[in-house]
Amino acid sequence: MTPHKQRGFELVAPQHRKHPDVEIRLPRRGSRHSAGYDFHTPVAFTIAPGERTIFATDVKVYMQPDEYLAIYPRSSIGMKAVMITSTVGIVDSDFYSNPHNDGNIHILLHNLGDTPFQAQAGDRIAQGLFTKYLLADGDDLSTGAERQGGYGHTGR
Repeated sequence: MTPHKQRGFELVAPQHRKHPDVEIRLPRRGSRHSAGYDFHTPVAFTIAPGERTIFATDVKVYMQPDEYLAIYPRSSIGMKAVMITSTVGIVDSDFYSNPHNDGNIHILLHNLGDTPFQAQAGDRIAQGLFTKYLLADGDDLSTGAERQGGYGHTGR
């Protein structure tokens, strides 16, 4: 990330792309007053009732050190009983360009409904909101280890 950039989205490096032959759409807000940046699925998929699926977006996010990107399902898929498995995804600022996957954001969806959920390539599936966070006094201000990998690697 260059110093003058505040926050935004980029494609992951070619060697970390999961869909190298697909034109990836970077997240954008749907309207002037939309809070969330829409994530599109690069490929079509179907999730059977009670099943889960995960897909790589081939997108990474950069932001300030005291920010994170919260990823939520779009309300249009939530009304169909499809949710993000962890209820909300948290992408930390140090996930950007990590050595494991270059910060490739993956979205894990779970179909809680009783009918199959079908998505077409290019459908808006999730939305990301940039959020600032605060730190507690004391030990929380210490520096921790640098991120060494992708998902679930903070503190390893």
